[in-house]
Amino acid sequence: MIKSELVLRIAERNPHLYQRDVENIVNAILDTIATALANGDRVELRGFGAFSVKKRDARTGRNPRTGETVAVSEKVIPVFKTGKEMRLRLNAVPPKKAKLAAGAR
Repeated sequence: MIKSELVLRIAERNPHLYQRDVENIVNAILDTIATALANGDRVELRGFGAFSVKKRDARTGRNPRTGETVAVSEKVIPVFKTGKEMRLRLNAVPPKKAKLAAGAR
């Protein structure tokens, strides 16, 4: 799903809101998360997951084409860790499979 599809889906579920307002809300949420991460903060959305940043130290890498060694500077990368509720939801057994598994016992 891309951002425009997310905006459309939220607008469909909330017909009392204009699509442009939903788009502004989604952009505000994403911008706030990005700003918090840029400041080194952690963003936790209960039941969904947590965004944080992780620092990667400088290292010596290798160019895969030429084999030449390359200096790679340190960088900060975003990290997402799913929440417990999200993991349970993603790993839930669908009802049809659950019946088949129960009948096989």
